Amino acid sequence: MSALTRLRDPRTDEAATPAAPSRRRRGPVRLSRRDIAVVTAMVAIPLVVDLVFIWGPALATIVLSFTDATGAAPIHWVGTKNYHTLAEVDPSFWPAVRHNAIWLGVFILIATPLGMLFAVLLDRGLQGSRIYQSVIFLPVMLSLALIGIIWQVIYTTNGGLLNTLLGHGDGGGVDFLGDPSINLWAVLVEATWRQAGYVMILYLSGLKAVDLALKESAALDGANGWQTFRYVVFPVLRPVNVVILVVTVIESLRAFDLVYITNQGGIGLQLISAMITQQITGPGNRIGYGSALGVVLLLISLVPIVAFLVQQFRKEDES
Repeated sequence: MSALTRLRDPRTDEAATPAAPSRRRRGPVRLSRRDIAVVTAMVAIPLVVDLVFIWGPALATIVLSFTDATGAAPIHWVGTKNYHTLAEVDPSFWPAVRHNAIWLGVFILIATPLGMLFAVLLDRGLQGSRIYQSVIFLPVMLSLALIGIIWQVIYTTNGGLLNTLLGHGDGGGVDFLGDPSINLWAVLVEATWRQAGYVMILYLSGLKAVDLALKESAALDGANGWQTFRYVVFPVLRPVNVVILVVTVIESLRAFDLVYITNQGGIGLQLISAMITQQITGPGNRIGYGSALGVVLLLISLVPIVAFLVQQFRKEDES
């Protein structure tokens, strides 16, 4: 008997279709006590760690900023006295705010575009791109303290590399780190050298994830390289842009190592982060005053991040 005959129903003379397997409806999944314990631990442990090491110290800093805590004497509530002293009395506060704003501006306007440029060039598959990528990323692998030491050798007044190249190897060179009018810009060169490599890696990972079909479609429509990047690739990198903005703001406001190695945040290099360290660990142990500086630093860091995120969310809602 042929296979066709076996599949036919003798009563209807039609091909019999195999019966579909019966499907059982699954009820709600019941977790065992062990499963519940594991899930609870997976949620509770990170939450407790976050509260203890992040939110706890942050809230404690806000509370201490309204006190005269010094670490030894009894703590007294002083209200907004610390903030008034910051704004009206401390001569280093406003220069520190200005320097932090300059630091942030240099990172956004110079270091970030420079890192993006490196990423775009390397993404095109240049010959030896692996070597270039390693060389540019190398400063990120070094600690900021080591970077400060390296650039001290470069900036040294007598016998430093830069002064030697400028023809001042025998003495009388430019005091790049001691002159208050230029030492901030000298340290910003060090910071940009490192930050550009960090931004390059972030953008390079984002560019690798861009669909090649988008670039090909733009090329077929007659778009050149700049137009393709501006109108096709860059909008796709929106999540990367958010990450880079957050990282840039954090890195610019927490800058400490380079200025402390240079002159411990002295004249020309006042930064809020250096002031916090000086107040808390200095002779007076002014923990309350240092906490007020920390709160100001937190608020300054939140302003650009929140503004950018609100703008991005509005764009998503409009689209």
